[in-house]
Amino acid sequence: MSQPDTAVAPPAPAVEHEPRRTRPFALLGSELALVFRRRRTWAMLGALALVPILIAVAVRLTTGGDSGGPAFLGDITNNGLFVSFTALTVSIPLFLPLTVGVVAGDTVAGEASHGTIRYLLVAPTGRLRFILVKYAGAVAFCLAATLVIVLVGAAIGAALFPIGPVTLLSGTQVDGWSYAGRALLLALYVTLSMLGLSAIGLFASSLTNVPVGAMASTVVLAGASQVLDQLPQLDWLHPFLFSHQWLGFGDLLRDPIAFDSFGSNALLQLGYVAVFGTLAYGRFATKDVLS
Repeated sequence: MSQPDTAVAPPAPAVEHEPRRTRPFALLGSELALVFRRRRTWAMLGALALVPILIAVAVRLTTGGDSGGPAFLGDITNNGLFVSFTALTVSIPLFLPLTVGVVAGDTVAGEASHGTIRYLLVAPTGRLRFILVKYAGAVAFCLAATLVIVLVGAAIGAALFPIGPVTLLSGTQVDGWSYAGRALLLALYVTLSMLGLSAIGLFASSLTNVPVGAMASTVVLAGASQVLDQLPQLDWLHPFLFSHQWLGFGDLLRDPIAFDSFGSNALLQLGYVAVFGTLAYGRFATKDVLS
């Protein structure tokens, strides 16, 4: 009796493992998630949101009296959209540099204090890419912080005061939508103004494993730059200070818009980014983080 034929299964084809695809923006996404997941970040954004709210409430409660404050505070009672402009003017000397200094000072030193740099660099992440991503995270916070002030200022101003055509600094009037475009330019200008300080904070963060030290030194330098900018004996130094153009966004509220201060501020801030970004990379490139 013949045995039935047994089917022999053909050998399985060899599986070729495809090389792992690198995701160029994965590290950036992870950094942005790290920055904006922190309670500290939301606490600082909440504190910045309080600035326009407190200004609007204070002006509302003192309407009809002589507040004795700056002239543009009186413009808020005529048009609530001016709350954003006023809040930016108040926030730039202290509140914005303080929060930006905290974020920028924590970029590298924060990872070093937690011992996570070595694990990030074990993955296919070069040191240059690491520095660029950390700086991008700080810049993203600058933009978010500025937008919070502008948007909350517009919202609380519309809630407490009448809104309508906005009288610009040049005396001409524009409608609300035109002013919204200018408000966006204001946010971009202020974000641009914080680029140099963010680069300084990045460099300070690369010098230490203690985030508080880098944060404090960055904030102190921001204050020192503004103090030096007020000394008439140092007129020759003023154009080179990273804070010199911080309050130059008034030109964006004229008709036609003057971009001279925008361009000079961009050149100044990019110069600081180039210098301190290079110093930060040079320090980090020679730093022993794998021991």
